[in-house]
Amino acid sequence: MTSITVQKKPTIFNTFKRDYQLWLMILPAIACVFIFNYIPMYGIQLAFREYDFVAGLAGGEWVGLKYFQQFIGSHIFTDLMRNTLVISLTTIIVGFPAPIILALLINQIRFKRAKRVLQTTVYLPHFISMVVLVGLLNVLLSPNTGIVGHFMNTIGLGHINLLASTNTFVPVYVLSDVWQHVGWNSIIYLAALASVDPQLYDSAKVDGASRWQIIRNVELPAIVPTIIILLILNMGTIISTGFEKIYLMQNTLNLPVSEVIETYVYKVGIMSNQFSYAAAIGLFNTLINFSLLVLMNYIAKRTSKISLW
Repeated sequence: MTSITVQKKPTIFNTFKRDYQLWLMILPAIACVFIFNYIPMYGIQLAFREYDFVAGLAGGEWVGLKYFQQFIGSHIFTDLMRNTLVISLTTIIVGFPAPIILALLINQIRFKRAKRVLQTTVYLPHFISMVVLVGLLNVLLSPNTGIVGHFMNTIGLGHINLLASTNTFVPVYVLSDVWQHVGWNSIIYLAALASVDPQLYDSAKVDGASRWQIIRNVELPAIVPTIIILLILNMGTIISTGFEKIYLMQNTLNLPVSEVIETYVYKVGIMSNQFSYAAAIGLFNTLINFSLLVLMNYIAKRTSKISLW
């Protein structure tokens, strides 16, 4: 009579005991995240209090949802949400597929030296300071002295200030953002493509598959899990646009389309010393991002069986 061994489910303690070396390696990172991300959450209560410089974070009068109602009921709320969503969604729609396409194209290069040179070239813009990048945009897109401005005037479009137009601000922001980060964002996809079994390529070539067929049937399925995970993470930051770049690109002419939640928090909340109001808007922003992250994770789990948790 044979006995059946029931395998016990590993407990948290057993997992720590088994992999204690790995936990010790990531302990500094865990400590940093806890200190700089979780301990400051104590200040969330500022969104529900009337901030008092003398009383501190926890000493002000409790006002509940006053500042949330004030923000949602303000005349600028609709414009802020529209501008934020337009910029964020356009950035995701245009910018998310770009590194995937670039990684697939780079992976097709068979000459290692040329591949390394191309990778280094497309990575470099990521390290340009945001202040320098916006300065370059101002110089290049100037209607009077910029190269792009001269070119547009030459082809008969006239002197158009692309950074001062409400119709061109979003395309300029999105395209410059894609140019700056597409190379760096493609690294993770190239890493996923490097793990593809070489025998799959050999089998596809034996079957007479073209390059496009190899990309569609071998490479794309290999990076689908990575694409889904990164898409979930990007949806979790859809209401958080790039504050620094937008703020530097803002001027009085493009303000109707460039004023987003984060720049509004800085101007009204921080510069005007309305700290409780700024905290409430920031918490509102975070809750929406977290809700979208959970929703996207649920949809991905139900449709593709791939999720963050």
